[in-house]
Formats: sequence, C-alpha cells, structure tokens
Amino acid sequence: MPHFIVEYTDNIKDDARIDELLRKVNEILISYSPIFPVGGIRSRAIELQHYYIADGSEDDAFVHATLKIGAGRSESDKKAVCDELFNMIQDHFSDLFNKRYLALSLELYEFSEAGTYKKNNIHKRYNKA
Repeated sequence: MPHFIVEYTDNIKDDARIDELLRKVNEILISYSPIFPVGGIRSRAIELQHYYIADGSEDDAFVHATLKIGAGRSESDKKAVCDELFNMIQDHFSDLFNKRYLALSLELYEFSEAGTYKKNNIHKRYNKA
C-alpha cells in the first residue's frame, strides 16, 4: 500500500495524459517513504465508457481518484499527501479544466489490516539495509 486508482471519462482520454499523471502520483508517494513503502505503491487508471453526468445535456467529464491506504498514518501525514496529490491533479488538468466542463475529485480510503491479504516480494528490493 498505498494504491492510487483514477477513473476518468473517455471523452478526455486524448488530452488527459494519464501515463504522465500516474508517474507524478508515484513520485509524490515515493517522496513520502517510509510512510508509504516504495515496494507497495500501485497506481492505475480506469477509463470509463459508460457514465452519466449531471442532467446529461453537455459533454461533461470527470476525473475521480481514490487513494487507498492501510490504517496507522497520522492525520497530518494523510492531509499532507492528499493535499499534494490533489494540487498536482488540479495542475495536471488545468488546461482541460479551463476549456471544458470537468469535475475533479480525490477521496482517501483508509482500512484496517484485518480482512486484507497480501503477498509481495517487491519489498525485498527496497529493504536492502
């Protein structure tokens, strides 16, 4: 953990630069190591083809991101990373936001370790002490 999932409407796919967005996300999350172990960071995007926004009368678009983390980080750490991520998202989509109707959002989802199952040998690469 953390996992970053971004959903975006397909009507912005040509201008959204999603690969670049995911790279920026990982750079931010890596900068918070050891709060977030590098070997556990996952970022992914889901292009939405079926959606309905507002009353459906315009070619509206949205980008919704979810940051999933396990419990145990301080409130100040969670706020700092979410503030930095959302500021980056706003900056990344600023040109699109200025030329079309677009909703941007970020949600933090924190869960307990109970009920999650993980096996990951990627961590070994970063834990060479």
